[in-house]
Formats: sequence, structure tokens, C-alpha cells
Amino acid sequence: MKRILSLSLGEVVLKGANRRYFIRRIIQNIESSLSDVGYIDIKPEMGKIQVEIDPAVEETAIKRLRFVFGIVYISPSWCFEKDWDRLKEETVNYIDGLLKEEPEFKTFKVVTKRSDKAFFKDSQEVNMDLGGVILDHFSDRLKVDVHDPDFYLYVDIKNEMYLYHKKIPTYGGLPLGTNGKGLLLLSGGIDSPVAGFLMAKRGVQVDALHFHSYPFTSPQAEEKVMNLAKILARYVVKMNVYSVNLLPIQKELNKHCPPEEMTVLSRRFMMRIANRLADQHGYKSVITGENLGQVASQTIDGLTVMNDVAERIVFRPLIGMDKVDIIRWAERIETYETSIQPYEDCCTVFLPKHPSLRPTVEDMEASEANLDIEALVDASMETLKITTIRAKEDR
Repeated sequence: MKRILSLSLGEVVLKGANRRYFIRRIIQNIESSLSDVGYIDIKPEMGKIQVEIDPAVEETAIKRLRFVFGIVYISPSWCFEKDWDRLKEETVNYIDGLLKEEPEFKTFKVVTKRSDKAFFKDSQEVNMDLGGVILDHFSDRLKVDVHDPDFYLYVDIKNEMYLYHKKIPTYGGLPLGTNGKGLLLLSGGIDSPVAGFLMAKRGVQVDALHFHSYPFTSPQAEEKVMNLAKILARYVVKMNVYSVNLLPIQKELNKHCPPEEMTVLSRRFMMRIANRLADQHGYKSVITGENLGQVASQTIDGLTVMNDVAERIVFRPLIGMDKVDIIRWAERIETYETSIQPYEDCCTVFLPKHPSLRPTVEDMEASEANLDIEALVDASMETLKITTIRAKEDR
């Protein structure tokens, strides 16, 4: 009998002619995730991927596989040859062990999926007959409840038989790397880590660009961002974090430009630096945590002047979310507690009392006419530091 982690696939099974490509990428990501844990075999099988493992590493393997996009459930299962008498025997053994672990269980329901239509019993017959076997052996402890049981006993009849009762939910989405590379503008706040996660969930391999204003911002503020990147790296396997000092640009803006334009002009320079990195490292998109109307710079007009200098598509996955929804995601992906640590970021430097709510491209270009834009970008790029974070260092 084999110990299997049965991985249920989500939307990738609907991909038609491209299905094999997506499943192959999920398998590659599983192999990468488990490379230092070990596994015996991996094989796709009708809407699932079956990973045979040593039971000794099961807990660690499940923890790793929770972060592999494209999987919607993980079911720790026992797998054995397709035989009715063997199924009855293993079911009794399974229930006996389960009741020792979960003595509070009092009701059950059998749920069978019979992919092998040549099997001599159909799904409903297996449900009824196997339920009878369970009642024969555990009538003093269990009864059937088809509406709200304490647990479901799942039986999959394929080339072999699978027996399990857990469906551990994961994140679904598309396999990492199937939608190119994206550069996340990562601040120390709540929003941008969630934005990076959501785009990774759509198959984008995400790296991060962080801006600081040292010494006006503290080393602790940059350490906070690196800790957020470590959490995000769980989902993207490896994350390159580009760190750039924005202070020289901010000083020039403060000296030559209207104070109410400070925030928007700073963000235009952030986008220009992102463009430079995208050219150098092959990023096809830029990702931001912007949310329409959340702060003064995130009006339609503010976003328009940002797009004006963008040379890549800009993904804003939070654009229509409520703050409560964003916080829920941050809590779910475990970035929230780090994000709310009270360290300042570069956006607080030279923050205007009354930021412009309706900036225009023409106004921004007029203010920037007094600046040597390329020289300022070059100077900031000279402060660039690159840190590579690998998921397994934080799992």
C-alpha cells in the first residue's frame, strides 16, 4: 500500500489543448518545492496529480505543497490495487485508525468517484455497500448522516483505489511562471504584498522593487520589507528584491517642484526606475498595490499620470477592493502582522500637507522640465542592491 498526497487541480483542467502545458508546469513546481524533502513518484491522473511520498515527510510535504499554485485541495490518501475485498478491508482499518485520532466523530458519509466505468459497482452502489461494511464493524460508534456528517470517507476508483477523508484547501490559481515575470513595487504597507501574491496566483513570477530614503528612513523599515519578501517567497519559490535609495530624487523634487505634486512626481520616478529594471531583467509587467480612491495619489487622475511614464503593462489587482478585503487577504497569506509594524517608508519623506488630487500629465511634465530626469534615474540606479530570497530558507 502506498502513501499518496492526492492533489486536486482547479481551473487548469479547463484549459483544453493547453492543459498538458499547465499540468506540466505544476509538476515542475511540485518537484522544485519538494526537491530537498524527497518524493517517490509524481504522476498526473484525471484532474489530479498523485504524489507518492514517504509517510515520514508527509507533514513537511503538505506544508510545502500548500504554496504551489494550481492545486485546490491536498488529500493525504492510501492507495492500493483495485479490488473490492481489499477496499472493504482497508476501509475498516482506515476507520479504526481515524476513530482513535478523532474519537469525537459520530457520523459519516461515503462519497465515491468512479473514473473507471468498467468497475463492477457504480458510485452509488459503492457508497451504500461500503457504508454497510462500516456500520457492521462500528455500529456502536458511528451512524450515517447524508446531510451534515462529522466526516466524509472519500473513495476514488481509478487505475488504483484511493481512500481518504481530508481535503486540505490551498490557493488554486494558475501555475507559477505561466504568465511571465512581473516586478512588484513593494512597500512596507498592507497593500503591495497582497498585490504581489494575487498576481503570483495568476501565474506571474514575481520579483520586488523596494524604495527607501536612508538615512531619512531607518534600517528597521528596510528590514521590515525584507521580512515581507521572505513571506512572499513562500509562494514564488525565489524572489529577487531590488532596493533603491530614492532620497536624491526626492531632494531634487523638493527643491524644484510644487510641494503638492511631491507624491505623484516621486511615484513617476519610481515607475521610471521600474522601467529600467524591466529592460535589464526581462520583466513584462509592473505590479502595484494601488487602490482607487484609497489615498490622494490614487485617483483616476493620479493613476493616469503614472501610466503616462509606464513602459510595461501595470497590474493593479487591488484596484476595486475594499480595505477590509485587502486586510483579510493579508491575514490569510500571513503578511498582515509584519505590514502593520510602525516603521516609516519613503512615501512619508517630504509628504505634502495638501497633495494634488487632480494632477495632469501636462502639469507633471512642466514641473519635470526643470530636472535632468535621466541623470536622476542613473544616480538612483547606482544605489541599487539586489537580495535573493529562497522559499526553503523560510519554510
